[in-house]
Amino acid sequence: MADPPFHKPVVENVAVTAVWSVFADYGWFILFGLIAIYLLVQNLPRKIREVRSHPPAYEPEAIVRREEAMMAARRRMQEEFDAQAAVFREKQREREEEKRRQKIAKWESMKEGKSYKMTLGQNPEEEPDLGPSTSTATPKPKSEKKPLRSGGYNPLSGEGGGSCAWRPGRRGPSSGG
Repeated sequence: MADPPFHKPVVENVAVTAVWSVFADYGWFILFGLIAIYLLVQNLPRKIREVRSHPPAYEPEAIVRREEAMMAARRRMQEEFDAQAAVFREKQREREEEKRRQKIAKWESMKEGKSYKMTLGQNPEEEPDLGPSTSTATPKPKSEKKPLRSGGYNPLSGEGGGSCAWRPGRRGPSSGG
């Protein structure tokens, strides 16, 4: 009898198919992972040797100089802040003094029977100008700019929109042809 044709066992055939399907689905990920592992194996021992051979040098003089420089910078910044705070306090005190003077002047003018509402540029010692009455003051001329929309524009009314107005569909059953 002739030898039967050589057949692979079923278990081996299933294993090969499973391996090929894994490579088909995740082949690129496996390839890039292997490349990354190869590069790490090549470069990591060299980096470790470099770090061990050259430990960071700590010089006490350099540390002291750095700390002194930091303290000097902090001191300088604190002095600048103190100077700014002193200027601010002085300005605040001057404002409060000016408000107090204005209140005193207002109180004195009220005691004399004058109006206590003073214009900003008028000194309290000066007599108010008793010129013509200001009740007929001339209004400011309106700017001659053209308005962008008419005065009665309302976006919810649906008017003036142009071609982009929404219209509801027809009611009732659709008529076929």
